[in-house]
Amino acid sequence: MEKMSAPKGKLQIGPLKRQNMMDPNYAHKVWKILEEGIHEIYNRNISELSFEELYRNAYNMVLHKFGEKLYSGLVSTMTHHLEVISKSIEAAQGGLFLEELNRKWAEHNKALQMIRDILMYMDRTFIPSTHKTPVHELGLNLWRDNIIHSAKIQTRLQDTLLDLVLRERTGEVINRGLMRNVIKMLMDLGSSVYQDDFEKHFLEVSADFYRAESQQFIECCDCGEYLKKAERRLNEEMERVSHYLDAKSEVKITSVVENEMVESHMQILVHMENSGLVNMLVNDKYEDLKRMYSLFRRVPAGLYLIRDVMTSHIRNTGKQLVTDPERLKDPVDFVQRLLDEKDKNDKIINLAFNNDKTFQNALNSSFEYFINLNSRSPEFISLFVDDKLRKGLKGVSEEDVEIVLDKVMMLFRYLQEKDVFEKYYKQHLAKRLLSGKTVSDDAERSLIVKLKTECGYQFTSKLEGMFTDMKTSEDTMQGFYASPFSETGDSPTLAVQVLTTGSWPTQPSATCNLPAEILGVCEKFRSYYLGTHTGRRLSWQTNMGTADLKATFGRGQKHELNVSTHQMCVLMLFNNADRLTYKETEQATEIPASDLKRCLQSMACVKGKNILRKEPMSKDIAEDDAFFVNDKFSSKFYKVKIGTVVAQRESEPENQETRQRVEEDRKPQIEAAIVRIMKSRRVLDHNNIVTEVTKQLQSRFLPSPVLIKKRIESLIEREFLERDKVDRRLYRYLA
Repeated sequence: MEKMSAPKGKLQIGPLKRQNMMDPNYAHKVWKILEEGIHEIYNRNISELSFEELYRNAYNMVLHKFGEKLYSGLVSTMTHHLEVISKSIEAAQGGLFLEELNRKWAEHNKALQMIRDILMYMDRTFIPSTHKTPVHELGLNLWRDNIIHSAKIQTRLQDTLLDLVLRERTGEVINRGLMRNVIKMLMDLGSSVYQDDFEKHFLEVSADFYRAESQQFIECCDCGEYLKKAERRLNEEMERVSHYLDAKSEVKITSVVENEMVESHMQILVHMENSGLVNMLVNDKYEDLKRMYSLFRRVPAGLYLIRDVMTSHIRNTGKQLVTDPERLKDPVDFVQRLLDEKDKNDKIINLAFNNDKTFQNALNSSFEYFINLNSRSPEFISLFVDDKLRKGLKGVSEEDVEIVLDKVMMLFRYLQEKDVFEKYYKQHLAKRLLSGKTVSDDAERSLIVKLKTECGYQFTSKLEGMFTDMKTSEDTMQGFYASPFSETGDSPTLAVQVLTTGSWPTQPSATCNLPAEILGVCEKFRSYYLGTHTGRRLSWQTNMGTADLKATFGRGQKHELNVSTHQMCVLMLFNNADRLTYKETEQATEIPASDLKRCLQSMACVKGKNILRKEPMSKDIAEDDAFFVNDKFSSKFYKVKIGTVVAQRESEPENQETRQRVEEDRKPQIEAAIVRIMKSRRVLDHNNIVTEVTKQLQSRFLPSPVLIKKRIESLIEREFLERDKVDRRLYRYLA
């Protein structure tokens, strides 16, 4: 075939020349050169080697189809060297065993790198086409089979590594660098080698170790000490992983420690006498509690156990608090103790339990449980507010006032009978406003805003009405004194608060005969007021008023006495009499007996305020007692306030009466809820009505199923509802 002529300067492409096949004998000689090179590499005599020549020889063998010979020769040569290395490692004694293994592994890796470079062409062409193991991986597999899985090395290596871990656990210092290298070797040989030849046994031995150690600790340590030791062991294992184990082992070994040291002994630790969870809670051991929380959260059901024991403890403590008769004598102290208990547990949850919602919910449910065990809790919380807003918050910053009010609101949220609280709060607020004894109008309004936010406008509309009345009364009095009606000469000065009946606590208008001087000016005010407002009626609430009297005593001592309206009526009688019996006083004033006795008690039996004297002298007022002005009365103050002896908390009959009024108020609310529900549902069974009504009213009170049933009966009688003719438990709405 003639050569094709090509234009000058163009690239000329000739036909591919046929390669000469390599002679098998020659291939054998080439292999021998390569084999010798591999021997020299293993023997670390590489200074005389020409890597380029070795690479070319390997390249030619593969190119001339002797790849199989080259590959099998490599396997047998490396195996031979590894068998020699194995004997060298086996011969190493004691601590030198790991060092020899590590040194030989490093040498094998270097040799393997060089061999791979020489046989790179085989690695890239022959091996992929024949699906054989690449050179580097082959070297690792041969090391695994001939060294690591050698009968005389495998068990010895396991035992040596586990012994070093044990020695480190018992406080010895070991060569961590050497451990890291040997463990990394196992990992480099494949995850199954690391797991089967080390990790599996390591975890088993660790479980045995910690099982025995935890048993030993539990017998000699208290709970706090035990938790410290468990935490230290856990940290040690995590540190061990970071220094010389596979990162994936961390979750496995920590799980072993958690199981053996925490989970297996949870119940014992939590209930340990004098040092367990309850002891920590009582003594505010924040560090120990934090440690328990962080350890127990690592195991299943750990936190549930802490939560349940804590809940039980809080409920028991709270139950003792609200049912202890001694505690009930002082309502303010009763509520303060509740707040202290809440603060204490809030602090524990915040500092030790990472503000965990589970624990916050448990605390809230516990407080709700025990605060409602005492039916007087709503009254006592209102009395606490009354105490704070009368005098307890004097000189306190606005921020601190808000903190106290927020705490009160927190207790209020736990109440199931919010309407009972409202009843008492309204009474106490009325007394504060009418006596001018509130520390701060801003604080009063702030609490009403909080109640409004919590319960809605309906809850506070009447309370806001009370403030409106106070402001309107000021304007009314200015109008009265600017009018001709006020021209009363020497008559007493009058200050009237006009209260809207629906907004203020309903109090029966108690009888009381006012002195003639007072009666005259009262009538003038009545004429003025009814003349400026049409369609209104006025009735005097003498039991809610106060008076300032000027008095001169036996030795000419003059004082200004601040007294209640009832006390004024009694004292004015002594302008015309030196001696009055209880009976005479009662007939002249017509003040109800219970109020009159309290009134006389406060003027005759209170040391330092005894402007009257009583015969015979005793604490209680009897029907045949006689009263005189106390001529020997003296005080370093010109103005003297004579308080009325008032029971801070209601007596049992008063409490029953308030309860009855609350029950009466609830009836229309329950009926309204039933009608609302039935209007939208038309037909509903009894159980569902009870559920729906409870749901609608629970923000104010928890209606009892019995009460709901009675209201349903009442609505059926008044033909708002009817029973189904067939199913008697079904009700129908009648439009």
